[in-house]
Amino acid sequence: MRDYETLLTDHKGGVLTLTLNRPKANAFNLQMIDELSDAIKRAGREAGVRCLLLTGAGRVFSAGQDITAFVEEEEDLSLREHLLKTYNPLVLRMRRIEKPIVCAINGAVAGAGLGVALATDIRLAAEGARFVFGFTGIGLTGDSGISLTLPLLIGLARASEMAFTNKPISAQQALDYGLVNSVLPDDELRAAAMELALSLAKGPTRAIGLTKRAFNRAVLPTLDAILDYEAHLQEVAGHTEDHREGVEAFLEKRPANFKGS
Repeated sequence: MRDYETLLTDHKGGVLTLTLNRPKANAFNLQMIDELSDAIKRAGREAGVRCLLLTGAGRVFSAGQDITAFVEEEEDLSLREHLLKTYNPLVLRMRRIEKPIVCAINGAVAGAGLGVALATDIRLAAEGARFVFGFTGIGLTGDSGISLTLPLLIGLARASEMAFTNKPISAQQALDYGLVNSVLPDDELRAAAMELALSLAKGPTRAIGLTKRAFNRAVLPTLDAILDYEAHLQEVAGHTEDHREGVEAFLEKRPANFKGS
């Protein structure tokens, strides 16, 4: 496994741990998206990697897309083009790798960070974790597969409430809703996630991979089409006055004044 600048890697016992490491909120920029995608691609080719563990450094799992970085890096790029070259292939790669991915959600997670977390197979959360839809906070719709995975996991009514209100839910609510598999004390999360990952790495990983393929076919057969449609809708949302106001309010650290236009 190569060295990365925004991603920490550790390989032991058949488990490849990937730690998002872009202080202070592990928000995604182009580099971190590319490095995470590359690491998963390489893991798929390495026989010694039998399970992946994804987590975040510090007290935040991921705040989602780095808005400032997007404005600076891709000023002339449409939101649809951005998604087609970043999150869409990343999410598909995570679902298509025929090795289990355990996610240790160590803190707050929002937006595309939540979409990435929901693309994993088994999710453990720290008691202090918080889950935020995020996109509507800046006048956008969901992407990174979240319009499929979120209602699939917690039901349409709860997904609608999360998305429309943009209010955070606690780790215990996430467990009650079925968004995560278990909740651990903050200082026990990493060890518990590693214990689970090591046990999976010792299992019949070929059979597990084929089971993941079957689950994809059974409950996520439209993922490609949904990702593409999300990109289309995000392009529409990206041209609204509400999105411009949302971004300005975010950068100016003030409440947004949405007009519904």
